[in-house]
Amino acid sequence: MKIACISDTHIKSELENLPAALTEGLKDADLILHAGDITSLSVLDELRLIAPVEAVAGNMDGLEVAKVLPEKKIIETGRFRIGLVHGGGSVSDLDDRVLRTFSGDNIDCIVFGHSHTPKVERREDILLVNPGSPTDKRIAYNSYALITVNEKLNAEIIKI
Repeated sequence: MKIACISDTHIKSELENLPAALTEGLKDADLILHAGDITSLSVLDELRLIAPVEAVAGNMDGLEVAKVLPEKKIIETGRFRIGLVHGGGSVSDLDDRVLRTFSGDNIDCIVFGHSHTPKVERREDILLVNPGSPTDKRIAYNSYALITVNEKLNAEIIKI
């Protein structure tokens, strides 16, 4: 199974679309996770044309998004449990905070956003995945992540 992970799209209106390089890269995904800062629900509609979508609200999402999406979600895929959350607050201790968010939830992986900084790292036997942003780069490139589900979870950052 392939799970595509995105965050921080910051699409402001139904007139804006996701980058073609992103939608092309998502074509083989079995599931898409969006870790918040969607800002327009039209993004989820666009993603649902590609694959099923699970999403959470982020700190930049207005009432329209926050009314329909939770701040935290757990997705079960096979024998694995993936936590999905945006993050928010200071980026200096973001990893520690997202780990605490799922403390006691028996999570194998956490997908989060907020910092726009792509990352794949294992901590405390938990795979941390921050896909970066496909539209709003704060570092040298835009990105998303792919998680491959087999006997274990593996993730990689895809630059676009």
